[in-house]
Amino acid sequence: QVQLVESGGGLVQPGGSLRLSCAASGFTFSGVWMYWVRQAPGKGLEWVSQINTYGDITYYRSSVKGRFTISRDNAKNTLYLQMNSLKSEDTAVYYCAKDRNGSGRGQGTLVTVSS
Repeated sequence: QVQLVESGGGLVQPGGSLRLSCAASGFTFSGVWMYWVRQAPGKGLEWVSQINTYGDITYYRSSVKGRFTISRDNAKNTLYLQMNSLKSEDTAVYYCAKDRNGSGRGQGTLVTVSS
């Protein structure tokens, strides 16, 4: 079955960096677009970024553009999200998913940006 396992979250100060990873299994990872979505405390799920099958086409929500970088390693069935210049408003549980609505997402990894 489809399994997505996120990792790499934690507590970081504003301006800091984190790299999230998502290990995928149970489907042909290299054949699908992949997505990062997030859910801030008390808010709904929101799309963050997406990447095409080859890794050469990416999209970002405006609030993270220039700070976040999505990438993938199809040989390792792994999706990444490099997050730099983190802000308090980036605090959320981050999920990788098979579509921008969060379908098939895993348990998520918590990112807390606070001083």
